[in-house]
Amino acid sequence: MAKLNTFLAAASLLVALVASGQIPTAQAPLATTGSTSTDAASQLGPNDVIQIHAVEAEDISDKPIRIGSDGYINLPLVGRLKAAGLTVEELQMEMVQRLKRLIVEPDVTVSVAETHSQPVSVVGAVKNPGVIQLQGQKTFVEVMSLAGGPRDDAGYTARITRRKELGPLPLPHATTDPSGQFSVAEVNLQNIMEARDPAANVVIMPNDVISVPKAEMVYVIGEVLKPGSIVLGDQKTVTVLQAISITSGLGKTAKSTEAKILRLTPGSSQRTEIAVNLKAMLAGKSNDIPLRAEDILYVPTSLRKDFALRTLEALGGTGVSTAIYRVP
Repeated sequence: MAKLNTFLAAASLLVALVASGQIPTAQAPLATTGSTSTDAASQLGPNDVIQIHAVEAEDISDKPIRIGSDGYINLPLVGRLKAAGLTVEELQMEMVQRLKRLIVEPDVTVSVAETHSQPVSVVGAVKNPGVIQLQGQKTFVEVMSLAGGPRDDAGYTARITRRKELGPLPLPHATTDPSGQFSVAEVNLQNIMEARDPAANVVIMPNDVISVPKAEMVYVIGEVLKPGSIVLGDQKTVTVLQAISITSGLGKTAKSTEAKILRLTPGSSQRTEIAVNLKAMLAGKSNDIPLRAEDILYVPTSLRKDFALRTLEALGGTGVSTAIYRVP
């Protein structure tokens, strides 16, 4: 919840800075890619529902009208008209021109009642993954907010995938996927959330896919004050002593000379044990050890308790802290 509140607060901060003119919007980079991608977010599409208000044309006024799967609408007085691919303003102008044959100075207003043609998929470690329909132009932060923001176990980066026909992503490290059909780029979630990289808060286009991978973690269990998981990523590492510090230190009954790192054997689900003498490390008589992704640092207790049972409880049993920590 703290992370979600931070994300939403950051989104509000970015919107305020943009509105005040202190930060340019992400639209500027898009100008170099042409108008195709900019227009796509505001165009009507198949299955969208529109509502028309036309003075002196009651037959078509104030009724929901669904655009057909072929992109056309068929209206009394107006006839068959292709709406898909037009903006609301362009559709209004087209309807005015057609109604001029019957009405002097027709007054027409078109609004979007429902959007079904501008899906964006947000998948992975977000609060509410799924398909979001764009309604007008929205930035990365706004779409992520609609998805509930990243989960506590989210990594530090997100990947955006865009169809090539909408132009390349306006990000410095964007690449083309092997099929040549998509533009792909990664953005740093933390930098965007903390408003350190507002240029990366790009406008999201219809059919974009935003994927937020689950973070790589290390786990600290046993006789520490606040056992839990530590998020790695974004070129961050954590050592044994840092992990102990992050989890608030050793408990009173910690057997500090017999700690263990349980490390996955490559290509196997089995783990090997690496002996760790925390007492010697804390005294400066032994080197600190960097932890790898998915390592489990286990600190036993001097009280009598079966190690296998304690490990089983820590990995999936009851009574284990679900705290998730991030490297500062």
